[in-house]
Amino acid sequence: MSTSIQQDILTKIETHLEAAYPNEACGFLLGSQIRKNRIITHLIEVENRSTENQRRRFVIDPLDYMKAERFAAKEGLTLLGIYHSHPDHPPIPSVHDLEYAQQFFSYFIHRIAAGKMTDSRSYRLLDGKFIEEKFTILNLKEQIQL
Repeated sequence: MSTSIQQDILTKIETHLEAAYPNEACGFLLGSQIRKNRIITHLIEVENRSTENQRRRFVIDPLDYMKAERFAAKEGLTLLGIYHSHPDHPPIPSVHDLEYAQQFFSYFIHRIAAGKMTDSRSYRLLDGKFIEEKFTILNLKEQIQL
């Protein structure tokens, strides 16, 4: 499986997550998948609906999930994953992340340290465990060639 994300999408994620600091923030990742090649070209920011400590938890409203699915269908896209931040913690999945994970999705986790995004990693769920997936960042020139 090959996963790529457009640079402008990563920049939008960075802006969103840094603005939400010190709370966790989240959103959906959309794009296309052809055979084993996944390209993330769109995102949808969603509100963190956690009623617990938003600095350590995020919750996505099922209505937001439904809206994202409808948007994807309307635009001819595939809902490929979820992104969220780990404020002042490493970008590795938590027990909470594992509890709500779905098999198909890529989970991009971004470390926000003192308000700045410092690290990004992606994971896939395989046999009940998160496995880190390498991803490439596509710059504008590479995006045009696709």
